[in-house]
Amino acid sequence: MKLYYAPGACSMASRISLYEIDQPAEFVRTDIRAKRTEDGRDFRELNPLGYVPALELDGGEVLTENGAILPYIASLRPGALAPESDRLAEARLHEALGFLGSELHKAFGPFFGNPQGEAREGAMSKLRSRLDYVEQHLGDAREHWLGEGFTVADAYAFVILRWADQFGISYGDRPNIARYLERVGRRETVQRALQDEELLQPA
Repeated sequence: MKLYYAPGACSMASRISLYEIDQPAEFVRTDIRAKRTEDGRDFRELNPLGYVPALELDGGEVLTENGAILPYIASLRPGALAPESDRLAEARLHEALGFLGSELHKAFGPFFGNPQGEAREGAMSKLRSRLDYVEQHLGDAREHWLGEGFTVADAYAFVILRWADQFGISYGDRPNIARYLERVGRRETVQRALQDEELLQPA
C-alpha cells in the first residue's frame, strides 16, 4: 500500500489514520504543482486530476478523494476509526466527512492562491461562516468530532483547521476550535505525522 502525499496537505489525514491502526504503508512525497512523485513518476498516471491524496492498494487499484480513502482505511480495522454496527452513527461519520470536504476544506481553498483585497474578504466571509459552525459543533466539552472516540473525521478536521495559521487566521475568538486543535495535536500519531512531514515547530 502506498499513500501519495504532499506535506501539510489533506493527505496527512490519511497518514494519521494509517498510523492510528498501525497499518504498514509506503509514503510517497508528491509535488502537486509539477505533478511528479519523488521517484520521478508522472502523478497524473495515478490521479488524472493531479492532487493528493491517492492511495495505491497492493493489487494496483488506486483510490482518490478523502471521502473514499478515509472510510477505506477505517474499514481495515473495524471499530477503531469509525462507528461500527450503528447505522445512524455511520451516517453521522459520512455527514462529517461530507461537510469537511465540501464546505470547510473548500472554504480554505481560495487562500492557497493568496487572494487580496475584495477577493480575500469574500473568501474570509465564507470561511468565517463555516468556522462559526465548527465552533458551535465542537461546543465547550466535545472532545472529538462525533463526540466519543477519535475517528477519521478528527484526522481530517485537524489537518484542515491547522491551515489557518499559515494564512494568518486566528482562532482567538473561537476557543472551542483552539482547544480541539491543541487536544488532537497532542496525539502520538498526530505528532508523528507532523514530524514525518517536517511540520513540527522548533521547541
